Amino acid sequence: MSFPSTYKARQFNLSNLQGISDETLEMHFKLYEGYVKETNKLNEKIAEFVKGGKVDQDEFAEYSELNRRLGFEYNGMVLHEYYFDNLKRGGSTGDPNRTSAFRKAAEKSFGSYDSWKAEFLGIGKMRGVGWAICYENPTNGLLPNHWITLHETGNVAGFNPVLVMDVWEHAFILDYKPADRPKYIEAFFSNIDWNTLDKRLHGQATHQLAA
Repeated sequence: MSFPSTYKARQFNLSNLQGISDETLEMHFKLYEGYVKETNKLNEKIAEFVKGGKVDQDEFAEYSELNRRLGFEYNGMVLHEYYFDNLKRGGSTGDPNRTSAFRKAAEKSFGSYDSWKAEFLGIGKMRGVGWAICYENPTNGLLPNHWITLHETGNVAGFNPVLVMDVWEHAFILDYKPADRPKYIEAFFSNIDWNTLDKRLHGQATHQLAA
């Protein structure tokens, strides 16, 4: 891959979700495409500094701000891909079956799947814009849940994203009022592709980044 990296927005076939309208998805896909576009623009501008040997000269302040913004746009692109990838057309059972590798890992981590789910739901209902993400700790296989502010603050270095839920208002505002975020979260759970989560455990599924 040449420098700078150039990414292309991926396409996701997710029509007919339960409780999440096609209109919401259409808007969400456009927003995701904006993150891809901005990531490419920032990479190009940063590459100009690097190739021109200007990284440590008078323009350093501008170079610094470009890199700080890149974290927001880049993570916005990647997290949306995880989010769309862990949804399934036509809906799902709402919870994984008892033989699911994810369910067994959740039980190991919290004592029961219900306890894991209660904490994940609690994180998703927190005030503010951001993401609820269930990671896998690669050192012990446990599944901690984390709140990610915006896109870049709170991601755990080295941890493997397993379940990624967008709780920015753009993810549900056409279908639910801001105060009805719990209804959106319920709808989200009715569309999770649990097989994808099983594959993500232990790094079995390689994330296909827009490229």
